[in-house]
Amino acid sequence: MSVEKKRALGKGLSALLDDTPQVTNNRTATPPQVQTTDGPGTINEISIDEIEVNPFQPRTEFDAQALQELSESIKLQGLIQPITVRRISAGKYQLISGERRLRASKLAGVRSIPAYIRTANDQQMLEMALIENIQRENLNAIETALSFQRMIDELNLKQEELGERVSKNRSTVTNYLRLLKLPPAIQVAIRDGAITMGHARALLGLESPTDQLYIHQMIIRDGLSVRKVEEMVRNVQQNATSAKKGNNKLNEPLSYQVQKIQDDLSSRFSSKVKLKVGSKGSGLIEIPFLSDDDLNRILEMLDW
Repeated sequence: MSVEKKRALGKGLSALLDDTPQVTNNRTATPPQVQTTDGPGTINEISIDEIEVNPFQPRTEFDAQALQELSESIKLQGLIQPITVRRISAGKYQLISGERRLRASKLAGVRSIPAYIRTANDQQMLEMALIENIQRENLNAIETALSFQRMIDELNLKQEELGERVSKNRSTVTNYLRLLKLPPAIQVAIRDGAITMGHARALLGLESPTDQLYIHQMIIRDGLSVRKVEEMVRNVQQNATSAKKGNNKLNEPLSYQVQKIQDDLSSRFSSKVKLKVGSKGSGLIEIPFLSDDDLNRILEMLDW
């Protein structure tokens, strides 16, 4: 066996993998640039500086603590799940999915990130980003609803088609979309976790935004359970039905002064107070209550 052959065998795995830098004139040669390969199953290492964020990203908020924890994990273990990008031009990529992983990698100070490179037009970009987030990320209910609505509007999908794309039945899709019909204040409460999806679905049983907002305030103030809210909604619905059946002749439009009094009383009692004035000046004041506890609260305010 020749000396050269023995030396090659003696190098072991390093010789087979060729992972040691070559030394020329006592200086370490610059390692070759990584060659990227397009393909759904090919992982490439891409410089973070070459990646721009996805303008179609449905997620608007990222938990700072969770990002920091992922960043620490990346420092220790590296990024396990590659992101997905599309090539825009030479040395330029746009994120399709994985913004949370990209942000955490930047926090970790890494210079490159593993990625799948895909070819996609803007419509495919939107669909892939939305579906990836809906299925894999912990979107809040409002972000999910907005993602569903975007897919319907921008991809021209019906609810049944949308359900098939995101692996959810039509009723689930419908329930999320209905959240967008609630007043903005309630949508913010859902987004921020102040009330649950169950609370929101109960509030959707009310036609009046004023009633919805009133009970929403009670949920925040008193920490009401979903079952309690459902009971209150049923009471409001029953009272509304009874009022429609009654022959109420006090239907004259309220003057500005009377309207102002009605609004002040509603604010005072945290209830939807109604003033009804007849043509001869007579009338009545209604202060609705939604439960025994609510009645006691109003009676205490009246010093009963």
